[in-house]
Amino acid sequence: TAPYFVPPYPHPETTTSSSASIGLPPTPCFIGTVPPSPPHRMAAALASSRCCRRPSLLTTDRRRSSVARCALSALQKGNSFSWKECAISVALSVGLITVPPTFGWSAHAYPLEPVIPDISVLISGPPIKDPGALLRYALPIDNKAIREVQKPLEDITDSLKVSGVRALDSVERNVRQASRALTNGRSLILSGLAESKRANGEKTLDKLAVGLEELQRIIEDRNRNAVAPKQKELLNYVGTVEEDMVDGFPYEVPEEYNNMPLLKGRATVDMTVKIKDNPNVEDCVFRIVLDGYNAPVTSGNFVDLVERKFYDGMEIQRADGFVVQTGDPEGPAEGFIDPSTGKSRTIPLEIMVDGDKAPIYGETLEELGLYKAQTKLPFNAFGTMAMAREVRLT
Repeated sequence: TAPYFVPPYPHPETTTSSSASIGLPPTPCFIGTVPPSPPHRMAAALASSRCCRRPSLLTTDRRRSSVARCALSALQKGNSFSWKECAISVALSVGLITVPPTFGWSAHAYPLEPVIPDISVLISGPPIKDPGALLRYALPIDNKAIREVQKPLEDITDSLKVSGVRALDSVERNVRQASRALTNGRSLILSGLAESKRANGEKTLDKLAVGLEELQRIIEDRNRNAVAPKQKELLNYVGTVEEDMVDGFPYEVPEEYNNMPLLKGRATVDMTVKIKDNPNVEDCVFRIVLDGYNAPVTSGNFVDLVERKFYDGMEIQRADGFVVQTGDPEGPAEGFIDPSTGKSRTIPLEIMVDGDKAPIYGETLEELGLYKAQTKLPFNAFGTMAMAREVRLT
């Protein structure tokens, strides 16, 4: 099947749409809090829906917003947002939006045994605060050499949690480890690049090597404040190299879903939300990264709805401090009515389990007995967006 790529759209001049962008792969994604706080990087996961009667958007952001508007245009590198904009980076994947698990605790207590059964692994664990790392590790590549460069650079985040300049000693160890891994593994990294992207990958590796030297000098100057920005720059280089290792789409989507809109790759969409109850903020921009590598059906469905302007002008139906939700149109219709069938469009539950080569369709992890399985992009990430799933009880 030919890849499903959405064509670029010009910047709209109407009041019902806002500018947005889509590209493969996306440029670095800005993520953040509601203005006037400055933008920060975040990432998230998208859970798809088995029977999405209402193609609702759920996000774990705590903002109270009112009207969503969405459109697509060509993605430009170096995009920046005004102080009025906030952005959430979202990687479309799946998982952990299932029927709440039932805990079958025993009526008796026994020493040295867990109180909560194994199923608890599905909902436990600290929130994922670094979406950029989540997106990088979710790419369908298998190159140990580049991962050995990436890990110590990611670990700088933890090193910086130490107060004062003492953190720089740990950061220096991280940098030396990454530099050594890049020197020793360069040939293996180059061999993992897709042939069509090799030239770009080589240039990016050169920039990465120079950047590591610059970071080493920053540490020698004991300039703690300059470490995090340089780390972000270097990890962007690493992510670009890893994207250049992806050669085509890694698996076949089941034939029964080939007639649906598919996204085979990654794309970026900006959704503008008008804020009603905050006079200091006019618009809030959610930057959404769609990960078609891990959820091609769910991602393709969302892009198609955006392309059809399904969400434009739609009210936010829920904002309770836990999720912000929209997607239920006015009138008797439940969700999006596909003009080709005259019926509500539904999509399957689509779960990419970490370590699997292709997603699971139509069954939850619980139904499959995979209580300890981890999804490629877990749902407990700040700024997570998901498609609401309708559960039918029999």
